[in-house]
Amino acid sequence: MAAPSRDEAWELFCEWTESESLRRHVLGVEAAMVAYAERYGEDTELWAATGILHDLDYEKHPDLETGHPRVALALFEERGYPPELIDAVAGHAPYLGVPRESRMSRTLFAVDELSGFIAAVALVRPTGIEGMSPKSVRKKMKQPSFAAAVNREDMRLGAEEMGEDFDQHLAFVIAALEPRAAELGLTGEAADGQAAVGNDGVSAPTGNVAGEA
Repeated sequence: MAAPSRDEAWELFCEWTESESLRRHVLGVEAAMVAYAERYGEDTELWAATGILHDLDYEKHPDLETGHPRVALALFEERGYPPELIDAVAGHAPYLGVPRESRMSRTLFAVDELSGFIAAVALVRPTGIEGMSPKSVRKKMKQPSFAAAVNREDMRLGAEEMGEDFDQHLAFVIAALEPRAAELGLTGEAADGQAAVGNDGVSAPTGNVAGEA
């Protein structure tokens, strides 16, 4: 089977996932993935599908020792999805020890935790993501209690693996998420705490975390 389309990936993800915060998280990752795919001249449909599917099994199989993302990877293999999609999803989970050798796998790792952290920062700002600067994000990164389970070193490592300046990477991902702020719940009106994040860590403005890489 060929790679799933973006819409097929979204339909599959919604079949597996009821959590609104997880759905918003993968949409945020998708936005960042598509923006980088356009910048690099890559396949935007494949990169979008990969961004959406990377957390396919997290809600049903959250155990990092036996579950996520192993169940999803087995399904992708069974369906004959492209090796680059499978490798990227495996590579976003450092504990699997799968090297991130492709540009897509390095990008997924670089935008996954970061997009969730940016969403968390947006949720505690009156204007949401609008007007957010890299400085705003870096300031929150220095607060250990904020989104405590999000690994700051992994966020920096992601940019380094891509060969991107960290501040420029921050600005790029912010810019990718901002046009979809309403869809992601990042308009500054998300007082109900519905974050556009998932297992990367932040599920509420308080920085409540679930703690997956």
